[in-house]
Amino acid sequence: MTATHASDTTLRVLSTSDVAGIEISLADVVAVVEQAYGTLAAGRSDNPRKLTVKPEDGHSVAYAMLGRDGERGVVAVKTSYKHGLHEDRDKQHYYTTLTLYDDATGLPVAMMDCGRIGALRTPAVSALLARELAAPGSRSALVIGTGTQGRLALPFLLTTMGQLERLRVFGTHPDGIRAVREQLHAHFPDREVEVVTDLRAAAEDSDIVLATAGPHTPASVDAEWLKPAALSVLVGYGIAPSTLHRADRVIATSAAQMKVTGTDMADADGELRAVDAEFPEVLAGRAAGRTDPGQRIFAYNSGLVVTDIALGHRFAELALAQGLGTAVPLWQ
Repeated sequence: MTATHASDTTLRVLSTSDVAGIEISLADVVAVVEQAYGTLAAGRSDNPRKLTVKPEDGHSVAYAMLGRDGERGVVAVKTSYKHGLHEDRDKQHYYTTLTLYDDATGLPVAMMDCGRIGALRTPAVSALLARELAAPGSRSALVIGTGTQGRLALPFLLTTMGQLERLRVFGTHPDGIRAVREQLHAHFPDREVEVVTDLRAAAEDSDIVLATAGPHTPASVDAEWLKPAALSVLVGYGIAPSTLHRADRVIATSAAQMKVTGTDMADADGELRAVDAEFPEVLAGRAAGRTDPGQRIFAYNSGLVVTDIALGHRFAELALAQGLGTAVPLWQ
């Protein structure tokens, strides 16, 4: 850790606005996330299965995730809580935090709002999945959803796959569609995105289909709509369970987490398709991703807390170096 710790009795708290003001390039985010996967695959990091609580009526969901980054020597706890899942997006409440500790000094590093971390980490992972798993010669991508994850999906995809030529988005919220365009122009001002209304036609003509929509989306791409060698990546909602069960190969960031958060993709018997390989092992070269150019691949992006830790630590370094945040005497 390059920044100076205050003491063992205070905690530096970084608010949403503190984190929002820190500049970091998309390429840097991808590099940090890829490093986190590599350290995990090398057995130098720990990423236990997440804990989940959800009431019977499904009005909220909460997760708790603990992990350790062996490269950075950081231990962290992430919490995530969303309330109002049956409500429209503007009526929902969502809070997520990340608390970091320096495992070399034993001192606290910072506690921060983790919203921006997740908003950057997840599309970076999807872009890495696309880079490693898309069929050779892939030139087109379709993003389903225009929420937090959908808005940065295309800029990140172009960061890892600059050869993409045709970019499409399907969304039902005008503000979200406008935000997708704004983010694309901010990072790639010479590129344009095509807004589609015929989802099936767009899916049939896309090499990569990235589903980031919310649970109330009308979108549901079926396996028979996909090109023979298409890559479908699931982050949120927008593709049907058949895309998993009829895939030639299934890759997950974590097979254990897929069993926890991917239950909506179960078949009529309540079963999930088995995972063929986990993505950290694919990145490390110890497991195969695509084994044939013609394979139809399904990839499940559930996110791993070690990626949040690595990116959060990078943000904490930048924030503390700039004197951002508030020191709270939590343990006095």
